[in-house]
Amino acid sequence: MDKRRPRKQAKTRRSTSEEVSSLEWEFIIMTDQEEDLIYRMYRLVGDSRWDLIAGRIPGRKPEEIERFWIMRHGEVFAEKRSEHSARNS
Repeated sequence: MDKRRPRKQAKTRRSTSEEVSSLEWEFIIMTDQEEDLIYRMYRLVGDSRWDLIAGRIPGRKPEEIERFWIMRHGEVFAEKRSEHSARNS
């Protein structure tokens, strides 16, 4: 006899807000002190501890810190960084 267990369907979360592609992110402006602290904390705790890093910077969220790091160091954003710096020069 072929007794098969029914497959469980993956749960999907429905969000009322639209997700934004990472390519559409706006550049996050950080002060020199915030950037310095992010770099030092990143070296200390690594990239999986954005909440810990954000906890050291008043008014910043973990998602904001992670997005700043990705945009600053990600290869995908290299061209956008150069365009952004050219416009601000």
